[in-house]
Amino acid sequence: MVNTEEFSKRLKKVIDYYGETASSFAEKINVQRSSISHILSGRNKPSLEFVLKVLSSFPEVELYWLLNGKGEFPSNQNYLDSKNEPQTPNSNKKLESIINSESDSNKTIERIVIFYSDGTFKNFQN
Repeated sequence: MVNTEEFSKRLKKVIDYYGETASSFAEKINVQRSSISHILSGRNKPSLEFVLKVLSSFPEVELYWLLNGKGEFPSNQNYLDSKNEPQTPNSNKKLESIINSESDSNKTIERIVIFYSDGTFKNFQN
């Protein structure tokens, strides 16, 4: 069971971390402003839909941290590590040649991370 008072403290921490007001945060996760106000005041408990909207809009927020304070915020772990796929040597060489043409010849590329608009990413490592 979620401790409403502790949940509201963690939600406030998320809002402050992103420099949002309760109103702008509500707009970003597409809920009514009164929902945020009621949750922050402890009047209402967060719904599953509310929690899922926070998680999908702010991927640095971990589910277990938000619900019961276990874990970290912001998450220092790549939230989609499990979706990384091994890359073929050719795709690594292609990316490396593109970047090397733009960079200092004395430096070698260690790692490239590409972020997509749907929140996923791919990790290329030498």
